[in-house]
Amino acid sequence: MAVSMKQMSLVVSALGVLSFVLGVIAENKKPASGTPISGKGVVICKYPSDPTVALGYLSAAFLLACTVAGYKSLFISYKGKSVPNSVLFKSTSFSVFFNIALITSGLALSLLLWPTITEQLHLTRNVHRNLETSCPTAKTGLLGGGAFVSLDSCLFWLVALMLADNAREDHFDEVESRSIDGNSSSRDVNLKIDA
Repeated sequence: MAVSMKQMSLVVSALGVLSFVLGVIAENKKPASGTPISGKGVVICKYPSDPTVALGYLSAAFLLACTVAGYKSLFISYKGKSVPNSVLFKSTSFSVFFNIALITSGLALSLLLWPTITEQLHLTRNVHRNLETSCPTAKTGLLGGGAFVSLDSCLFWLVALMLADNAREDHFDEVESRSIDGNSSSRDVNLKIDA
């Protein structure tokens, strides 16, 4: 069964929205700070149980899946017809939105992974020799920002897919008109020779 452009756009949309929702939930569930517990020459930070790290990694995974699906959706053949990549990149607007989609995907991935990894490090390395530590957590707002950039990335992949569809249609119309023009002129030539 061949996949259609509509199905691919739904897959890209669903993955992008999932990444966005999980990133926003991860931001909202993140604790403000941990509780310092004093020991002999050390401070142990106790953090409340929260799903921030798992949700952050899931959000990043769905963003990666959205990016791969968005990228693949631009270059696969639909209805058994494929188009050379050079045809797609002749369109300036396609090239611009393709590059914007790639850049925003990378930015969103870094904004999602940076606080997630930082939070995981805070949770695993919770013994501090500094007796005045405040038991910090990852920087507030980065996960939420990454979630919104992830949604932007998804939308840019969809715009690039729309522009790729337009470039495909233009290419097929051009090829069809060339073949029709070529056939009619060859018939005219044949008629003149036979007459």
